[in-house]
Amino acid sequence: MVIEKRIVLKGSKGKEEITAVFDSGATYSCIQPELAENLGVTEPLPAPKHFGTAEKKRKVTARERVSLDFDLNGYTFSDEFMVIPGLSDPVIIGAKTLQAWRMKLDFENDEIIIDPRATKLRLLML
Repeated sequence: MVIEKRIVLKGSKGKEEITAVFDSGATYSCIQPELAENLGVTEPLPAPKHFGTAEKKRKVTARERVSLDFDLNGYTFSDEFMVIPGLSDPVIIGAKTLQAWRMKLDFENDEIIIDPRATKLRLLML
């Protein structure tokens, strides 16, 4: 199951409002190459990453990544997105991002639950 929400993606080259698919079954957050190029500077991965898809026997490969911010419900989040040619949706927010920012998917209400404490910057005094 997935939840679709409008987000604003922001990178070093620009920003775009888009419908993102929040999918806890996807390991990484992913983005289509054209969108990645419009928003930020992509960088090569140290080695290609190969992923299975929901379609049996179909595999996709990421050779690049891009770091982007995205706005959702008044909060800004940041993560890296695997650039994947032939991706079925423009952007997929995967489990790694959901876990890092402590987001929960509420399928019953079609909502993303955000823990506001996860968005605060904590400074340590040494």
